[in-house]
Amino acid sequence: MPRKISLGLMALFISVQVSVTQQLVKAQTPTAPTPTTKSICPGELGTAIDTIVNRPLFNRVRWGILVKPLSSVQTLYSRDAQKYFTPASNAKLLTTAAALQQLGADFRIRTSIYENANGNFTIVGRGDPSLSDTQLQALAEQLKQKGITQIRQLIADDTYVQGDIVNSTWQWEDVQSDYGAPVNSFILNQNVFGLKLTPQTVGKTPQLSWNDPNEGRQWLVINKSVTVAANQPSYIEVTRDLTGKVLRIQGQVAANSTPYLAELPVVDPNYYFLRRLRTIFTTAKINLGTTLVASSTNNQQEVAAVQSPPLSQLLFETNQNSNNLYAEALLRALAFKQPRVQNKSTANIGLDVIKATLDKLGVDPTGYVLIDASGLSRRNLVTPEALVQTLQGIAKTPAANVYRASLPIAGKSGTLSNRLRNTPAEGIVQAKTGTLSGAISLSGYVNSPQYEPLAFSIMVNQSEQPASALRQAIDEIVVLLAQIKRC
Repeated sequence: MPRKISLGLMALFISVQVSVTQQLVKAQTPTAPTPTTKSICPGELGTAIDTIVNRPLFNRVRWGILVKPLSSVQTLYSRDAQKYFTPASNAKLLTTAAALQQLGADFRIRTSIYENANGNFTIVGRGDPSLSDTQLQALAEQLKQKGITQIRQLIADDTYVQGDIVNSTWQWEDVQSDYGAPVNSFILNQNVFGLKLTPQTVGKTPQLSWNDPNEGRQWLVINKSVTVAANQPSYIEVTRDLTGKVLRIQGQVAANSTPYLAELPVVDPNYYFLRRLRTIFTTAKINLGTTLVASSTNNQQEVAAVQSPPLSQLLFETNQNSNNLYAEALLRALAFKQPRVQNKSTANIGLDVIKATLDKLGVDPTGYVLIDASGLSRRNLVTPEALVQTLQGIAKTPAANVYRASLPIAGKSGTLSNRLRNTPAEGIVQAKTGTLSGAISLSGYVNSPQYEPLAFSIMVNQSEQPASALRQAIDEIVVLLAQIKRC
């Protein structure tokens, strides 16, 4: 699912981003719960759900389920709801709830260029995940409008986001993939670069080209891919070695097919940013001299700036498309207004803010252990109860509608666009998906036409079954919830 990064406000609000390409391919696999219009009484719900989860297929699977009316302490169904599960991207429900409560729906992340009295310039990055080449072009235009066409030296101040640029608990396969891109003060084009393999005659190596030629010069490429017959499938594996300097390409591209597009995370995002900045400023006829990464000095005046879309749209991208980079950037944003703590990373300060915020929403602090904000870490632990408490708590706040609007709608949008179609759940379920190897989850709201609104969490762990089989069963449970009625 290749994408190109161009984040105008509306494009951000509706586009499917690639930072989660591999996860979305899994998450959007269509499932087909048995369509039915049969209504179900609350008293029958337990038996109906048990029939699904107790199938022999799931003998070795751990299920965690909690279903509650949205505004009630009543429990309609519970199975191991207070036990820990690996949440996968359901962790984003906690992150985005805290971000919305702490920062507000209109919060924006600003990227600024300053000039001091000596004519020196500093660009300050604050971790805007939506920053793209388009915004750098806007900065260049603002400088030109002020008559600034010569910059002898530019300092890139990257001190806003401190700590590791990738979580130390992420797996190697994740940090090699576009959905595991690094997070720092200068995020540009979602910190990924693209390459294209164009098929040649059968037996020949596909032609390699780059979306940014400067990026291509950073790598030693070993291309062992091959062009195969037109009736063969195309598949490519691109990996880098531990040095971050050698790129290996393997696989095949079918003759006469469209070029194969691949995207990978940048290795050094600060210098990727400065390379792109120099290219764009040169095109805009701004002469850029030396550049260096360092902390900025005082007594500076802002001469150009761009802002992210409002937080409401950043949340939309985070939850609708399960964008890991956005979730991790929001975690760092939570730390901006907090005191800096020596030897404590921006991410860890943000995790403290999440905990304090969820406490105020009524979420049991013993119900979760977060290691990251996106759910990519296999060390995250969350109970179904904590997720339902989050859903219930945020629903009581003035920002409830903004939060709900960020969630995929069954059969309609985001990672649920191809799930639960043509079932009673289509259009009335808003929920967050989660996918890791052996861990599938779905938590959210059901707006049943015959019953009061529900909050639910369904989590599956330690499964050897294909993700499609687990999603099929989860979707069958959700269809039951959509058909519940008063009786």
